Amino acid sequence: MSELTLLLIRFGYLAILWIFVLAAVSVVRADMFGARMPAAAGATKAKKAPKQQPPKRRGAPTHVLVVQGANSGERAELDGRPILIGRGSDAAIRLDDDYVSTRHARIAQSGDQWFVEDLGSTNGTYVGSARISQPTTLTLGAQVRIGKTILELRK
Repeated sequence: MSELTLLLIRFGYLAILWIFVLAAVSVVRADMFGARMPAAAGATKAKKAPKQQPPKRRGAPTHVLVVQGANSGERAELDGRPILIGRGSDAAIRLDDDYVSTRHARIAQSGDQWFVEDLGSTNGTYVGSARISQPTTLTLGAQVRIGKTILELRK
């Protein structure tokens, strides 16, 4: 092989190696500090008056409860806002579980129904014994497993 070909192969190999190193650093940074959040649109503007929540219908769930795992007994009220679940500091339900991602799952309301959505976690989110890959409807008492932790919608 010519000297020029060997030089180009060396530079190509070096470039691929650096791309791999930077990708690994990016993954570690995202896991340690969480994903970057876009700046809030209203951060510089005055805060708007909170919306009035419609009255809850009878029999509707009122909170999410951790029923099994290291954070057993922890709960988050269902007030119409999405509930983030994970290890990150911005999570409404912060789980101390090695199998939980920083931003693992979200529970959100649409109309009168509540849904759970996996946010691209490594170990997945399960409703009952089925792993979910898209937003899935939750019923009262349905068990959601995230890592070694089990959560339920309760009244």
